Amino acid sequence: MEGIAFSASKNFNIYSKIHANPTPLPIKTPTLTRIPFRFHNHQKQPLLSFSLDPTKSTQTPITQPPPLLVVGSANADIYVEIDRLPTEGETISAKNGQTLAGGKGANQATCGAQLSYPTYFLGQVGDDAHGKLITQALGNRGVRLEYLKSLGGGVPTGHAVVMLQSDGQNSIIIVGGANMSSWPDKLSDQDLDLVKKAGIVLLQREIPDFVNIQVAKAARSAGVTVIMDAGGMDAPIPEELLNFVDIFSPNESELGRLTGMPTENFEQISQAAEKCHKMGVKQVLVKLGAKGSALFIEGDEPIRQTIIPAAQVVDTTGAGDTFTASFAVALVEGKSKKECLRFAAAAASLCVQVKGAIPGMPDRKSVLNLLQSE
Repeated sequence: MEGIAFSASKNFNIYSKIHANPTPLPIKTPTLTRIPFRFHNHQKQPLLSFSLDPTKSTQTPITQPPPLLVVGSANADIYVEIDRLPTEGETISAKNGQTLAGGKGANQATCGAQLSYPTYFLGQVGDDAHGKLITQALGNRGVRLEYLKSLGGGVPTGHAVVMLQSDGQNSIIIVGGANMSSWPDKLSDQDLDLVKKAGIVLLQREIPDFVNIQVAKAARSAGVTVIMDAGGMDAPIPEELLNFVDIFSPNESELGRLTGMPTENFEQISQAAEKCHKMGVKQVLVKLGAKGSALFIEGDEPIRQTIIPAAQVVDTTGAGDTFTASFAVALVEGKSKKECLRFAAAAASLCVQVKGAIPGMPDRKSVLNLLQSE
């Protein structure tokens, strides 16, 4: 017998914990015996393995892959659907509006879990309705939430106003809330130990730089790869942080702002990526929108990937997060860089066909089916 599968429950969690979190959690679980886990790629059910030898009283360990750890933001995305952006001083009516879970960190964590890879999220939400919305959305999709903290004291959950136009393009205004407030000056030993046991750590710029620096340093000390998405605050990135990043992932405009160089064509993008190399980042993964993506590794020729066309573009929110997280999953699974780019392109193509960042995150089967059809 290979194992016994149990259905997921939001009140009972049989995944093994790397560390217990002393902070009160949004989803509480009873005290459990620590049980090794693994994922079944198709049904995504956790499996328990027991020894069939009656002389043994202990469980037979199952080798588990090092998890993907996402450290970052969680937002309530307030969507308004409009035909066009308002001009200065103009009031326009929206066709529709709704609130969905989002934020770059939450998006990327959801993507990892949707792709059937064990994924932890380390972040903060407020003790409010938006925080509960995010916690439920991530938990329902299989994200491990032991390290998601709920803040009291009236600190609100971060949120964003997403102005979604009819062609699928969007403009976003972010309110930091719990993402930017009340982080400890020094992360706990439990948090940092999780970082050191990860397979890959994903960062973004919607939480304070000093938090990202602590995480990146801890990861480097343990030989854990750090991928940093450049999205988030529009401010210079500290050199101290870049020095501990293995793969830096901006889009064209973010690359241009960071380097102060034009990025209108591939030659200019290559030159800007070369400047990033001189700033200390050896690998630059650039998201090029409709022109695909490219990975610039210092000393090597760029690896380019075209887009995999979507049947229809409904909403581009979260496409970049899907791309970055999918690349990370493929990389931690041992795929080549070229295969990682193609896997990420397929995931992003599926994401843009659904409204909402987290609702649009594809599962592994859908990604593999799309790749096989190409």
